[in-house]
Amino acid sequence: MPASLQVLLALLVCLTATAHAASAKAPTFDACIDADDQRVLSVDALSPPPPARAIWLDATHLRWPGKTASGRYWLHASADARLRMDAGRLRDADERFALDIVTSPRPTAASARFAHAGDGVTLALRTSERRHLDRLLRGQLLLTHENADGEVVDIVALQAAAALDARYADAAQTHALGVTVSPSRTQLALWAPTARAVSVCVFSAGARGQVQRLRRDQRSGIWSTSLTGDRSASTYAYLVDVFVPGFGIVRNRVTDPYSISLDADSQRSAIASLDAPSMKPPGWDDDRAPRRLEAATDLMIYELHVRDFSISDATVSPLSRGKYLAFTETASNGMRHLRALAEAGITDLHLLPVFDIASIPETGCVTPTPSGAADSEDQQAMIAPVRERDCFNWGYDPWHYTAPEGSYASNANDPAVRVREFRRMVQAIHDIGLRVGMDVVYNHTSASGQQRTSVLDRIVPGYYHRLDAEGRVERSTCCDNTATEHRMMAKLMIDSVIVWARDHHVDSFRFDLMGHQPRAVMLELQAAVNRAAGRHVELIGEGWNFGEVKDGARFVQATQGELNDTGIATFSDRARDAVRGGGCCDSGAALLTRQGHVNGLSYNANPLAAGMATREDLLRSADLVRVGLAGSLRDVELLTADDRVLPLHRIDYEGDPAGYASAPGDVVNYVENHDNPTLFDINVLKLPPTTSPEDRARVQILALATTAFSQGIAYFHAGVDILRSKSLDRNSYNSGDWFNRLDWTYQYNHFGSGLPPAEDNAQSWPWLRPLLANAAIKPAPEQIAWTRDAFRDLVRIRASSQLFRLRTQVDVRQRLRFHNTGSAQQATVLAVTLDGRGLAEANFDEIAYFINVDLIAHDLTIDTARAKSWQLHPLQRDTRSADARVREHARVDVGAGRFHVPARTAAVFVVERNPIED
Repeated sequence: MPASLQVLLALLVCLTATAHAASAKAPTFDACIDADDQRVLSVDALSPPPPARAIWLDATHLRWPGKTASGRYWLHASADARLRMDAGRLRDADERFALDIVTSPRPTAASARFAHAGDGVTLALRTSERRHLDRLLRGQLLLTHENADGEVVDIVALQAAAALDARYADAAQTHALGVTVSPSRTQLALWAPTARAVSVCVFSAGARGQVQRLRRDQRSGIWSTSLTGDRSASTYAYLVDVFVPGFGIVRNRVTDPYSISLDADSQRSAIASLDAPSMKPPGWDDDRAPRRLEAATDLMIYELHVRDFSISDATVSPLSRGKYLAFTETASNGMRHLRALAEAGITDLHLLPVFDIASIPETGCVTPTPSGAADSEDQQAMIAPVRERDCFNWGYDPWHYTAPEGSYASNANDPAVRVREFRRMVQAIHDIGLRVGMDVVYNHTSASGQQRTSVLDRIVPGYYHRLDAEGRVERSTCCDNTATEHRMMAKLMIDSVIVWARDHHVDSFRFDLMGHQPRAVMLELQAAVNRAAGRHVELIGEGWNFGEVKDGARFVQATQGELNDTGIATFSDRARDAVRGGGCCDSGAALLTRQGHVNGLSYNANPLAAGMATREDLLRSADLVRVGLAGSLRDVELLTADDRVLPLHRIDYEGDPAGYASAPGDVVNYVENHDNPTLFDINVLKLPPTTSPEDRARVQILALATTAFSQGIAYFHAGVDILRSKSLDRNSYNSGDWFNRLDWTYQYNHFGSGLPPAEDNAQSWPWLRPLLANAAIKPAPEQIAWTRDAFRDLVRIRASSQLFRLRTQVDVRQRLRFHNTGSAQQATVLAVTLDGRGLAEANFDEIAYFINVDLIAHDLTIDTARAKSWQLHPLQRDTRSADARVREHARVDVGAGRFHVPARTAAVFVVERNPIED
């Protein structure tokens, strides 16, 4: 065929495809207010669509796992989703392209990125046809394997994320997305490279509104437009015409993924600038965190849910209960509690999700008022029918990542109100001496596909989520997993965190299921956020290793051990499990039989656990608690229960190294957070039922002492200091206010509020019922107040010396010594000395602390402690200290180096520093 004819045919194909692409009429404003937010313009003739088993490796190469280099492979394209099967052939393609089989190794970058897909045939677009890629990616594409007779042997769709990254991401990375407002114009930008057309609906108060087409930038795939004037106080939504497999060409009315605020129930995005006066409370520009931390190990975090904080606090104005503004009422019981924690030494208040949440109605939510006996099914039965319409949820189901949640605002209909009130909350928390932390959930979205609360997938279908081998969205995180290994999803996450840190003055972040993020992206995020905020922003996260990314299946993960020396910390479950007993997912009898170090393992068995644990079990448990006390550091050495001196990374923890960290700042220590039964409830399950309320309070403090005295970052859940109970609920994410209450009057801990919700607990009800019915378990106000005050003493002790907050693994190895170890130990007593000589902020020459979980007192002799001027820590010997037992009965024989530690007591002894050293 002559070259001129080839050019003419290519031009005709291009014009035909362009005509198809423009065939849908430009939308009128009726499309902006239609009751249906999606309209099919052209029906997919192949519905359901074939699985997306083939993968674009980059902008020119494809891979079909499981296939071999035999037969012929064709790429078929239809601009209007007309492809159909008929008599063994794929019909009605606008065009099709023969693909070359690549026998040389696939591209290096793709080799690592798609190793999880397995072996198969690698295919390539021919050089002369690569110019069509932009057009092809905006329509329906199918890949066929044909035999010698041209019959289709197999047919698949393609996963296009890598092609979109290769083609557009470099150019798109530098663009600002979302809304930019200036006095003369309002600019909007949306990344939608596969869209055929994009329009914006602009809604203005008192006016009909307008619809305007956006222009596509060919290099970046970004659609943009400029509106005249400052359109602040208006709202908007996009109309995106895009191919959706199984549906066809669909016009989706959708909000902006980069929304900084929205109207009620997130129907429309807000046009606004976060720098506008209407968005700022008085004094906002002068707001600063109350302190700058010298190191991550100085973090002492208190985790709190915004609604839990005040919904039951009668000292908060009725209209502010459960809202951001509750934090501005500084005389309330809740704020008095937080202020006291700040004065004791807590540094950060970490808020459970406060971004826009899909599962909480922002208008018209309901609040049931359950009642019933302590062990009744009635309370949860009253909650169950309205749990999707009530005002409570933890909030781990993001809708818009960068907009404050509207249900916590006094007026969800006004986009400026939620921003101002969020900022007023931040100011109020800063004003009482606490930094503000935020729980962020970039590992999944609340929905994908064409579902109502799906935003990302309705703009760029198939891009933002991680797909399995069939092209289905992975759900290992319980929801629809995002793919932050894709560059524009990573950009969205990074840009979002920058807004929270720079524009909303958030000081630290906790990343939910951070192990599902690439390590490289988290490091990029840390650097970018620090630059934007002009300060170091602390990052911590859940570094669990599971799901489709487990063991680095798709990338190097941000998991335990992989983030060593990066300054990004992961939660350590080593000591948590050993202290509490059992694991996250226990149910039924296992909740009672799997006791932990503080609640009776082998030395104080409950009736169901009698005879199940041995002294060897207790010894192993004690070693794992010691791992936690040493910050889970890899190379710290311990004389283990079997009389071997081992670095902590050679101690086993369920098949993994118990010690995994390279620096104390790599680790977050905790014994309770919002997940799983509270510490009080765990101890109800595992302690003998006859345990007195006084001893239950002491056991609570013993567990908290392991966190307070551990090297690393200290993390505490709100209410752990007042014996918080969720009535034995193992997963209260959607259990309503009733099972999540906090009482800042310190009169009740809410144990015995009925059997917890059936969804996650019914299989355990036979074991829970008799415990809930036991009135002797419930603490009185005296035990709640004692625990509150004893906890604050622990926080003060940790804050009193940098020895509890050492900076490096070398420091820990040189200064920390374990005592009472090996097979001959008194296994119920943990004993540690810390050498403060030469460390200016140690404040003591030496510290010795003991955690005796036993029902009886113990005496321990430490040879190296002889002839030193030991005395009880000043905070414990103070007459105002909470624990009279330690104050009156803990003692030391200085000459012999023998310490007497009362039953169920955490005691700290010090050698005061010679003033000359200061």
